[in-house]
Amino acid sequence: MTADAACKAIRERDHSGSIGLVGAEAHAPYKRPPLTKGLWSGGSEDTIWRKTEEVAVDLTLGTRIVSLDLENQRVADDAGETYGYERLLLATGGTPRQLPFAADGVIYFRTLDDYRRLRALTADPARVVVIGGGFIGSEIAAALTSNGHQVTMIFPEDGVCGRLFPPDLSAFVTEYYGTKGVEVLAGESVTAVERGMHVVTGGGRRLDADVVVAGLGIVPDTALTASAGLTVDDGIVVDEFGRVDGRHDVFAAGDVARFPMPALGGTARVEHEDHANTHGACVGANMAGAHHAYDHLPFFYSDLFDLGYEAVGELDPRSDALVEWAEPNRKGIVCYVDGEGRPRGLLLWDVWGKVDAARGLITAGDRAEPAVLRELIG
Repeated sequence: MTADAACKAIRERDHSGSIGLVGAEAHAPYKRPPLTKGLWSGGSEDTIWRKTEEVAVDLTLGTRIVSLDLENQRVADDAGETYGYERLLLATGGTPRQLPFAADGVIYFRTLDDYRRLRALTADPARVVVIGGGFIGSEIAAALTSNGHQVTMIFPEDGVCGRLFPPDLSAFVTEYYGTKGVEVLAGESVTAVERGMHVVTGGGRRLDADVVVAGLGIVPDTALTASAGLTVDDGIVVDEFGRVDGRHDVFAAGDVARFPMPALGGTARVEHEDHANTHGACVGANMAGAHHAYDHLPFFYSDLFDLGYEAVGELDPRSDALVEWAEPNRKGIVCYVDGEGRPRGLLLWDVWGKVDAARGLITAGDRAEPAVLRELIG
């Protein structure tokens, strides 16, 4: 998604220059969110394609770049082909974090091929173990259960999305998943996945499964960058224009980029759709001479059965929070604040269309006030 957004932004400013996109996946750029959302509720794969080729981009797919020659402005792929460049964008994203032991057959869910494989394995009613209770795990568990499968979730946190939601809300969502038929094993670990898809937990349970899916987050893919001597720190370090190490010819964007975040101070690396699109577009424009500083505060969203939310900023349940409910656990706002009561992140729980207003509260830097949050709920 990041590469596609960058290509389109480049083409808006440069109508005739050549643009090449080399991607490790065999597919042209596509939208990732439907893989855990819309495609499980009747959506068609025809709707996910980004149509990058329509802006005259030369796509080289199923190919991985393995070396970067900064001095001569050339890269080489795993088949020995080389490509010259005047501007280079590193949008290498990340690879799924894996279990710390061999676990053949586990689907580390991230790509369209992963989705297709999971669809094929669940063509008939199946017993599915989902490892992970965060963003991906919670969505996949809901999608599979809604499609008639028997789902068990296993994760070490105390509740579903326990690293995002306040404890009370996480506990509510966990109980809600139970009412939907999901067996939730919170505060639990996986110690082995044995042949025949038998999942062994730290508590001694042995679960029989037809399919095992893991959603454990990603690790930024920085190997190419590091081998070229560029700065890496849990991602490729870039400035506000997306430049790597201040170079005029090498940029990075999207999941893999660690970028300045003026609204919250310091730097961040963000793995959501909005950032992929906005950062990709900004950096792509800068590659074509725009010189736009990226100061966007990304948002993200999720659907969990018939619960849903949008969120912006930093969601950390260890922080203090102001909570205002129109209906407890069903409609309201959680505002995470710093030590001086200023908003750092807002969770808009079944509150829609208010992301821009929530972003404004964070960027203004004023103390959060309950009355303002109630007004935001509407």
